[in-house]
Amino acid sequence: MSSSPLVAQIKDAMKAAMKARDKERLGTIRLIQSEFKRIEVDERIEIDDARALAVLDKMVKQRRDSAQQYLDAGRNELAEQENREIAVIQDFLPQPLSDDEIAAIVDAAIASTGASGMQDMGAVMAEVKPQAQGRADMGAVSRIVKARLTG
Repeated sequence: MSSSPLVAQIKDAMKAAMKARDKERLGTIRLIQSEFKRIEVDERIEIDDARALAVLDKMVKQRRDSAQQYLDAGRNELAEQENREIAVIQDFLPQPLSDDEIAAIVDAAIASTGASGMQDMGAVMAEVKPQAQGRADMGAVSRIVKARLTG
């Protein structure tokens, strides 16, 4: 159905989790699958790797936000559940970029776009996003770009 290696990898992981009777991992993988299916139905598209990465990245961000809210409310067991889901989702994301790698990507994007100030932030982020999506916290990347453009 899909030509995305990442989507195929997630499908295989679901079968493995079913065979291993790993309910928790299976539940998280099913959440990923249903999000992919929702997008394919709503937007009438086939998910490619870039879109799959964006979806996984968003799912991690949502869970990080929820985990923090649960911790703030003293609901540690719910925060732990979110963190376990994050761990499963991150299995499908590429190796995270180091701070040095992020800095190099940002510097290269600033150079290639000729950015000279905050008015160029959008152009720089457009250049950086495909390289960093799923491999770095885009909020942190945005702060680095902002610091470079204002510093």
